[in-house]
Amino acid sequence: MNNLLYFTNSYSTKGVTKLPIKKSAFKELRKSKKRHAKNKATVSEIKSLTKKFERLISEKKASEAKALINSIVTKIDRAASKGVIHRNASSRRISRLMKKLSIVPSKA
Repeated sequence: MNNLLYFTNSYSTKGVTKLPIKKSAFKELRKSKKRHAKNKATVSEIKSLTKKFERLISEKKASEAKALINSIVTKIDRAASKGVIHRNASSRRISRLMKKLSIVPSKA
């Protein structure tokens, strides 16, 4: 049982595995692992949606890109408000996506 605890709650710095001593430190380690996984999933989802958006732009599908941009902007703003990405980085990403969308001619 103790070995299982060792592998699940340890962290590594420069190849040396260390364990927290206090119970609260174990809890913080668990919390930070959960946060890391959630943040990584959020960033990954934003990246995949951005790639999908850029593919639609390159295929000149402006109407589908406009539909997708709303969900991307919402996810980026939410990530910025939660502290997953910096607020300036979120503004920069949104600005660049909107600029790409404005270049593509929409079929009117």
